[in-house]
Amino acid sequence: MINLILFGKPGSGKGTQAEFVKKKYDLIHISTGDVFRYNISQKTDLGILAKSYMESGDLVPDNVTIQILQAEVNKNPDANGFIFDGFPRTTLQAEMLDEFLKNKNLSISMTIALEVDANVLIDRLINRGKDSGRADDQDRSKIQNRFEEYNNKTSPLINYYRSQNKFFEIDGTGKISEISKRIFNVIDSNI
Repeated sequence: MINLILFGKPGSGKGTQAEFVKKKYDLIHISTGDVFRYNISQKTDLGILAKSYMESGDLVPDNVTIQILQAEVNKNPDANGFIFDGFPRTTLQAEMLDEFLKNKNLSISMTIALEVDANVLIDRLINRGKDSGRADDQDRSKIQNRFEEYNNKTSPLINYYRSQNKFFEIDGTGKISEISKRIFNVIDSNI
């Protein structure tokens, strides 16, 4: 079983690459944002709880986020593995995920970080914002805030996974197919 975490700042291509990795290795892609939106739209108990925090302008607490994630993993008992996208975002969340997986006799196989220059990311996000209409992708100051949030909260995870020899960085620039090949090489060389 392969359990991957994809890291990268907003616009680094995590969602795009997750689709290719998902197909090649027959994995379940769990995007925290997608799972939140689904649970909220379906008015599940956890979705209603998550929405109450979001509507107050608060971050969804770790214990609610991990419960939603656990539900997704538990829905797929025959999976060949999972791609976690957007989670964990903090060391505490990583520890919670590890504990949950350990109780299922599973573990994170590796984390792969897509490294892309900030200026390239800003251009990507601005272009994505024009197509998608997402307000948070059209405002440079909001994009910069998201980068700072990533640096402050997610960057410590690098050391967490590096200390377990599970952290790999790849160049996230170039053609999409080239980036996919880099990811596949890391996976194939380490499973």
